[in-house]
Amino acid sequence: MHIQDSHWQTAVVSDGGGRAGAGGGSRSTPLRVDAQRNLEHVLRAAREVFGELGYGAPMEDVARRARVGVGTVYRRFPSKDVLVRRIAEEETSRLTDQARTALGQEDEPWSALSRFLRTSVASGAGRLLPPQVLRVSVDIDDPSVVLGGPGGARVPQQRATGSGDLRVVGQEPTADELDDPGAAELLEFVGQLVERAREAGELRVDVTVADVLLVIATAAPSLPDAAQQAAASARLLDILLEGLRPRSV
Repeated sequence: MHIQDSHWQTAVVSDGGGRAGAGGGSRSTPLRVDAQRNLEHVLRAAREVFGELGYGAPMEDVARRARVGVGTVYRRFPSKDVLVRRIAEEETSRLTDQARTALGQEDEPWSALSRFLRTSVASGAGRLLPPQVLRVSVDIDDPSVVLGGPGGARVPQQRATGSGDLRVVGQEPTADELDDPGAAELLEFVGQLVERAREAGELRVDVTVADVLLVIATAAPSLPDAAQQAAASARLLDILLEGLRPRSV
């Protein structure tokens, strides 16, 4: 079948398959300027829509926000799952870089953790975290839970308040979630931040990696006025940070 959309480039849209070159070969055709611009609009719109409405938002909402036809979105991303994975991977990578930077540039454990939280909330990336890293409702008897598959990150151990038993808040990942090295790397670096702050006595002993990720996932309210949104986010984060500190006796 002859494909007339010369905008498509396999290197940019590896999620959706490629097209043959003009001579029938396998070399990809570079994206035209307008097609590249449309792709950037789609990705930006997807981050905004999913950040505001969650990953359940329909592709039509993304297309309207990007001011393109829904067919243009599907040409770039043949299914919603492909687009969601692309956005989640990009935001997970951004958060991982922020955690790595905090670890490398802050000597004080609490300063490192609070810097990561403030930076990540300001970027809004926490609202786009993959769902599997936010599962916190199940207590696991094992002293640690492996997330991200074999060799993946382990959520640091914690001692439950008023109990001598070690517990972790987490949930076994499903088979589909095991192949996610990006999420595993994020959990590893955030785990280091949490463990350092706990060992220094600057973090409540019952706070987990999942709790920290929930903070950044919930501390960025979406308000119509940018200044109000920034002020509300900062105020909410101050309250949440104070709640992470050890209680005074």
